[in-house]
Amino acid sequence: MASGDVTLRYGTVSFLSDYGLGDEFVGVVRSVVMGHAPGVEVVDITHGIPAHDVRAGSLALARSAPYLCPGVVLAVVDPGVGGERRAVAVEVGGGQSVLVGPDNGLLAPAVAMVGGADRAVSLTDAGFHLDGPGTTFDGRDVFAPVAAHLCNGVDLADLGEALDPGLLVPGVVPVSAREPDGLHAEVLWVDRFGNVQLNVDPADLPAGRVQVRIGERVRAAELVTAFDEVPPGGLGLLVDSAGLVSLVVARSSAAAAPTAAPPPPARRWRPARRSSAPAAARGPPPPSRRWPRRR
Repeated sequence: MASGDVTLRYGTVSFLSDYGLGDEFVGVVRSVVMGHAPGVEVVDITHGIPAHDVRAGSLALARSAPYLCPGVVLAVVDPGVGGERRAVAVEVGGGQSVLVGPDNGLLAPAVAMVGGADRAVSLTDAGFHLDGPGTTFDGRDVFAPVAAHLCNGVDLADLGEALDPGLLVPGVVPVSAREPDGLHAEVLWVDRFGNVQLNVDPADLPAGRVQVRIGERVRAAELVTAFDEVPPGGLGLLVDSAGLVSLVVARSSAAAAPTAAPPPPARRWRPARRSSAPAAARGPPPPSRRWPRRR
């Protein structure tokens, strides 16, 4: 792909942030990328990550990573902007893609999902940055121009000091735990349909009907393979598109479903208090998938 006399190394920048759409932030970052690398296509993964929620951003990026086009991934959920956290670029897939963003755990689960890092650098060379009037918008002043320079063929090593990829800040991904009273799990995500994704591998579920306990609330749930298999007024447990178990209700919101006493007998299965572990210990449960090769 070429623009003028510049042949692009990467033709796509996939962009995720917590910027929302109510301010100009997303449009400005997109314009900086496209202004420095004409011809690049910017794909918006999402800008609806809750403000400052690094874990939510990391999980959304990890869910997306195996399906993104080879290219540059620009991810910004950066509550420590302007502080001591590093700005980094991480190469994966033998150079097929590069992830750019803050080194605060945002990138680590996605890197793990696509097979690990090949190289990493700290973005210390200010010659590839914009001269911003402040230090609060690294998405515009650091990450966007770096993403564009990578698209234009600048080598990762030219962008700053080399880092040991093993020293990048790990993501914090909660891990379910089997205890005497059942399987303790955590809610990872509630999507716009009200489906409640849990940090549970389908292999950990018992067969048949189970009880789901959230605090003092208890409901019976059926194991199903499609939303419409959930009986009217009932609650289902479904393997979702990310390969995790979700609580679902047919054509309604499981997150808003009323509590009801469970019919006996049923096996107990209990989401409970949060637990966490580094992503390196256990990344998101779907199988690791290499970044797709460019043709």
